[in-house]
Amino acid sequence: MPVVKPPKGPTDAPATYKQPSRKGKKAWRKNVDVTEVEKGLEELNEEIIKGGVLAERPSDELFWVDTAGDASIPKKFPKHTSKPLKADEIIAARSAVPAVSLRKRPGDKTTDGIIPTKRPRREYVTQKELNRLRKVADGHHDTTVEVADASYDPWGAVVQPETQTQTPADKRDETKKAPKSFSKKPISLLASGKTPKAVPKPTGGYSYNPDFTDYETRYTEESNKAVEAERKRLEVEEAERLKKEAAARSAAEAEAAEARAELSEWDEDSEWEGFQSGGEELKISAKRPARKSQPQRNRIQRRKEEERRLRHEAKTKVRKAQMEEIKRIAREISERDLQRALTLINAEESDSTADDNDEELRRRQLGKMKLPEKDLELVLPDELQDSLRLLKPEGNLLKDRYRSLVVRGRVEARRRIPFHKQAKTKLTEKWTYKDFHI
Repeated sequence: MPVVKPPKGPTDAPATYKQPSRKGKKAWRKNVDVTEVEKGLEELNEEIIKGGVLAERPSDELFWVDTAGDASIPKKFPKHTSKPLKADEIIAARSAVPAVSLRKRPGDKTTDGIIPTKRPRREYVTQKELNRLRKVADGHHDTTVEVADASYDPWGAVVQPETQTQTPADKRDETKKAPKSFSKKPISLLASGKTPKAVPKPTGGYSYNPDFTDYETRYTEESNKAVEAERKRLEVEEAERLKKEAAARSAAEAEAAEARAELSEWDEDSEWEGFQSGGEELKISAKRPARKSQPQRNRIQRRKEEERRLRHEAKTKVRKAQMEEIKRIAREISERDLQRALTLINAEESDSTADDNDEELRRRQLGKMKLPEKDLELVLPDELQDSLRLLKPEGNLLKDRYRSLVVRGRVEARRRIPFHKQAKTKLTEKWTYKDFHI
């Protein structure tokens, strides 16, 4: 009977790793490669047999903390393990010599030239004091205290009224007085006139973990501000460019006009020199005007008076219109001041304070220096972190505090002057040849 042998070669299904098309028979489910799935199931079964799935087991069963270390390492490397660390040697090193003091002390042999006076020694007990102490120890006292009954009752004494002590004289200088601004309320730099809070409460968009709507709103506002600033900068650059072009064009026109004027002067000179023939033979045949009659003079006089009257009426009309405009502007200013005063009174009565986050500042500021701009405390979307360890704080508390004082009108805006103004010095070179005499 023949022996049946197993077929040679791999017994697994042929692997089809590439599927160029899904419409043929090769793309059917029976031809799909499931080698990876079968391998994963086998590994899962092995983990279950060994004690459970590793992903589902707790960390205490998989890991442990080695606090003792490997005992075989000191035996293998005795030279390296017995040698202490360099940091431990530096810390353990202590010198027996004390450190040199940084204070400057005079030496033993240096003096100030003054001879010190000799003082008697008081470290020992004199013979006289020793004899007195012996007598006291034996019971012999130089003075004895006689005990007598008390004749004064401290609790029965009558309380005398306290006399008012004279107040010390006021030695303040009356000529020096505090300025009037000390008694006035600080002027706020906000256009509304309200007093902002010393520490404004930030909105939701300033958070490191903000809400999406708040963050989107603030991000859009800051983007619009940046776009507007860039637009203004480009407008200024364009105006400067046009100004330079106009200046160059005017300079070119002026040069061309000068060239034409020089050319015309040259032509006139050439004509005067006799290049143009027959110029001197021309005769002026202009007719002299006839004398005006008296009715003509009267008509001219009446026309001039009428024109003078019309000009006077036009000037009077313009002056009246200007007076009306001045009265209207004065009325608007008074109404505006009254409205502003009422607004300030209402703000003081309601004791309402405003945040300076989005408030508009007034045009006229205190002092010569402008208010420093606020730092852009905005984290871009790609910079938002999901961990506090990776978080980078924004802003500066010192700058915020200084800007708050300036906005509330407590101090004026100043700039740092790194160097003081020094006296001007004039350098001259001496004429040494004047020192010699023949």
